[in-house]
Amino acid sequence: MLGGLTGFNNNSGSDWGEKMLNTVASQSIRHLFSKSESVEVLVRCSPSNKLLQGSIDSFKMSGRGLVIRRQFPVEEMSFETDAVSIDFSSILSGKISLKQPTQAIAQVILSEAGINEAFQAELVTKRLQNLSSDSLSELSGGQPVSFNEVQIQLENGNRIRLFAKADLPDRGSVPIAMLMTLAVERRRRIAFQNPVFQAEAVPESLREISQSLANALTEVLNNMVDLDRFDLDGVTMRINRLETQGKKLLFSGYAQIEHFPKTG
Repeated sequence: MLGGLTGFNNNSGSDWGEKMLNTVASQSIRHLFSKSESVEVLVRCSPSNKLLQGSIDSFKMSGRGLVIRRQFPVEEMSFETDAVSIDFSSILSGKISLKQPTQAIAQVILSEAGINEAFQAELVTKRLQNLSSDSLSELSGGQPVSFNEVQIQLENGNRIRLFAKADLPDRGSVPIAMLMTLAVERRRRIAFQNPVFQAEAVPESLREISQSLANALTEVLNNMVDLDRFDLDGVTMRINRLETQGKKLLFSGYAQIEHFPKTG
């Protein structure tokens, strides 16, 4: 459904403005990502003279192999707007300026490998280190506790298997294993619900403390994965639903686009 610069056919005399806008929009959107395997943009405007007035019928974007903030891989991202109002003069200077914010239907696909890579990002790991809470202090004798080596496996029914290790000052490294369900709260937060401790994956001598640490880690995760911390420049994402499909995690929702980023 989404096409690139060469994927939209129109009369040569009527699509010049659309092609120019496609080029400028592609450059602007690439600026959102640290890396991008491909970014395709398709703008529709009929009749073409509406573009001179800043009126666009629809704007579609599709990206693949994207990286946000250098450490968060996104396998695919797409969004599509309805009618958009822009300042046509900004296009001539190589920029896109919206006359007013717009919304778009959005879809994001993450891979299991990409999610596990994101758990190694500094923005994530620093929120799992040197933690102190009442529940953790009871387990560690009042010393900070760190969680590391977090790995997830996607399963059907929006479930995941989560493995991690906790560093306790007096016990060393304690393995953790849980089966959990992913859900969406307030359309922006990923919730880790219905945790079930997987005792068979933990040595018997450590199961009691591992289960307590698993409960504490669940609480930490539920306060951590908030989309507002990962917003792109000028774009706010909101989730209506999520779904696991094999080794992929699909999010569908909408994007509030306040402005296009400035190209570098």
